[in-house]
Amino acid sequence: MGYSMRKNKTYNKKKIVIVFFLCVLMLLGLAGRLVYLMIFRSDYYSEKADDLHEREREIKAARGKILDANGTVLAANRTVCTISVIHSQIEEPEEVIRMLCSELGLNEESVRARVEKNSSIERIETNVDKETGDRIRAYGYSGVKVDEDFKRYYPYGDLASKVLGFTGSDNQGIIGLEVKYDEVLEGINGKILTTTDARGIELDGIGESRVEPVAGYDLKISLDANIQEYCQQAAEKAMEEKQADGVSVLLMNPQNGEIYACVNVPEFDLNDPFTLNDGTDTTELSEEELQDLRNQMWRNACINDTYEPGSTFKIITMSAGLEAGVVTPEDTFSCPGYKIVEDRRIHCHKRTGHGAETFVQGAQNSCNPVFIEVGLRLGVASFCDYFRKFGLMDKTGIDLPGEASTIMHKEENIGQVELATMSFGQSFQITPIQLATTVSSLINGGTRVTPHFGVEVLDGDGNVVETLKYDSRDGILSEETSQTVREILESVVSEGSGKNAYIEGYEIGGKTATSQTLPRSANRYISSFLGFAPADDPVVLGICIINNPQGVYYGGTICAPVMRDIFSNVLPYLGIEKETTKKLHDG
Repeated sequence: MGYSMRKNKTYNKKKIVIVFFLCVLMLLGLAGRLVYLMIFRSDYYSEKADDLHEREREIKAARGKILDANGTVLAANRTVCTISVIHSQIEEPEEVIRMLCSELGLNEESVRARVEKNSSIERIETNVDKETGDRIRAYGYSGVKVDEDFKRYYPYGDLASKVLGFTGSDNQGIIGLEVKYDEVLEGINGKILTTTDARGIELDGIGESRVEPVAGYDLKISLDANIQEYCQQAAEKAMEEKQADGVSVLLMNPQNGEIYACVNVPEFDLNDPFTLNDGTDTTELSEEELQDLRNQMWRNACINDTYEPGSTFKIITMSAGLEAGVVTPEDTFSCPGYKIVEDRRIHCHKRTGHGAETFVQGAQNSCNPVFIEVGLRLGVASFCDYFRKFGLMDKTGIDLPGEASTIMHKEENIGQVELATMSFGQSFQITPIQLATTVSSLINGGTRVTPHFGVEVLDGDGNVVETLKYDSRDGILSEETSQTVREILESVVSEGSGKNAYIEGYEIGGKTATSQTLPRSANRYISSFLGFAPADDPVVLGICIINNPQGVYYGGTICAPVMRDIFSNVLPYLGIEKETTKKLHDG
């Protein structure tokens, strides 16, 4: 009996010790957990507590302005308001609903659903003009919040619409420079923090804290609003006179790639970019069909679309032939109005032929057989080598989104007939910006430049934050060949097919073109003229393209005069004076 009692006592002591140590371990575990939560996780739970008792409203940062070459503001901001409601704070719901419907022009059903929704904050309307926002604030209704915001505004409406682009409701770029330089232009949003109780009611006396927004940087571009406006007027006039589908005009500096103007009419209203610009009835269209039409309206034909360049491409064939030594300016040719290549008779635009002519005269006459012969002398391998060397197989790198690539035969699929048609700009496609950039490189002494708009990034005080740099590549053509090309192209304007671009007192070089679109049976044409001035040291290169003109469609007849009118105004504007004596030519 005594032994049994001693045994039980020993057993109970062991149980007590075990329970004691278990309790100690639990307390240590709880203490450790408390230390962990209070020290190592304090920030997390503090943030959670703040989330429960703080309501955050965003303050939009002002987007940076886009400035033209002279500092003229092309894209700016207007102050607008965002109207929101906080359900838990509304004391007079019916009056609030009635007021919001009246001031914002919204239907009662949608407003009531948002006002009565039991959420921390419900947005009623964005991009409300400031005057309306001020009136709503003046009512003084509890639970109605009016926060100032920014909306993009374009002072010149449709000017350079397909270059500048526009922003969406979130103030982020959608197309054009607005999206390309979004990271430069967008600022850092701020916020308003208000403290509430457990029911979501703002606490009096505590007030609100603010984190101020930081405005975006400004972007200065090479585009000149005055030049752009004049080019746009000239393009609109040509489009109306020729009842064309569209007209594009591009002006750039061939020495450094800066773009002075880029016009694609019809343009669209940047302040109303989702409304079609041709009056199309959209009531029967699906949302997908409507968006397809908008995307088409927003396309920049100079960058996003390819075409067969036609005879303006003869400048490239000319440069390659002269550089390779397969032709000289004095070489003679005979044009009977066609050239037979393998089993194909390829016609000249002058069916009766040009007869005997030198290479220079062949360029002046835009004679297809002459350039076919130069292409055949080069051969497929050499032609393709120069095509690549001149940069035609690479994108130009222009600072706009969506640049299209060259559409070209594979070298192994190019026969003599394909080579012949390529020599005068058919059977492949390039973009207008590619043609302008390549020709710039061939007439500036042989430096491949990068076409661009962006010049400088500025802060709000106009101080330069960054000067934008662009790649260039020297030596794609010798200076000697470049000079010869300039001289030949000057004679095309002063004596040849480009005479409608001639301006007395100025030496202008250029080349006309008329090409058929596919399918050929549709009889639709693209007419164009590429010109530059002064011919001996070019500072401006321009290209005018008229898509599907009605009636007379020859590039020398309808496009050259457009470029002449543009140069007549732009050259003096750029400070290029007329020469007092006309240079004599020996033909």
